[in-house]
Amino acid sequence: MPRLAFLTLDDRSMYVIDDDLAIAELARRGWHVDEVPWRRAGVAWRAYDGVVIRTPWDYQKDPDAFLATVDAIAACGVPVANSPAIVRWNLRKTYLRELEAAGVPIVPTRWGTGLDRAAVLALGAAFGGEFIVKPVVSANADDTFRLPRVPDDATCATLARTFADRDWMAQPFVASVLSEGEYSLFHFGGRYSHAIRKVPARGDFRVQEEHGGLITPHVPDAAQHAATARILATVPEPLLQARVDLVRLADDTWALMELEIIEPSLYFRTDAQAASAFADAVARWLDRNG
Repeated sequence: MPRLAFLTLDDRSMYVIDDDLAIAELARRGWHVDEVPWRRAGVAWRAYDGVVIRTPWDYQKDPDAFLATVDAIAACGVPVANSPAIVRWNLRKTYLRELEAAGVPIVPTRWGTGLDRAAVLALGAAFGGEFIVKPVVSANADDTFRLPRVPDDATCATLARTFADRDWMAQPFVASVLSEGEYSLFHFGGRYSHAIRKVPARGDFRVQEEHGGLITPHVPDAAQHAATARILATVPEPLLQARVDLVRLADDTWALMELEIIEPSLYFRTDAQAASAFADAVARWLDRNG
């Protein structure tokens, strides 16, 4: 019986994870899947035919240790998806700069290290309204701030503490996130699978379920498919799993918010064929890399 490991985290109690649907589909096809926390020591990785990075949603707290784990698995000769090289590239959100240089529309972004009051006020003046600040290495909206054009002194002090000697990125707040939400399109093994719409809870701006976001199935239009294809075409290698997060800008065009290819939540439960499409992609991936 072929064996697969899904890389996860130790404490899953705070998260909505539906990988059991994919695991059940793989089991129907004769696969055995273990969910293995990435921090677990002494794992016999060579016992697996492949390792899929699925839900290690605390990696941002110790990215160097996480990358070391991924590299150690690959060093055992076990296929890892997505690859360690593309994971390393995607871990820092500076990848957005590279995609923008390649012609991908992104939300306008400024970058820096450390934030004092003057820098915060300069960002508000530059964007001319509400803006977002978050770490360059981040997940789950951790340490993500929605700020008015002129933050007060207490907020500036909090930002200074949070980003002391830490890389950050800042973007104008995209108003459509509140009225329309974000859209995520999923591709498995280079093939479109399904899509969702994510709308924040009333009074919030974060679309993740863990923050009260509402997730519903979505049928993408031609423009969303075209934007997604353009984005994925810039990635230099094939991907087992990819989630493209799009937002509508004020000029009615689509911009990339995030390209999630490390450990994307895949929302299998929102589409009856998603788990099967994922299992098909896993089989093709292992055929190529086995």
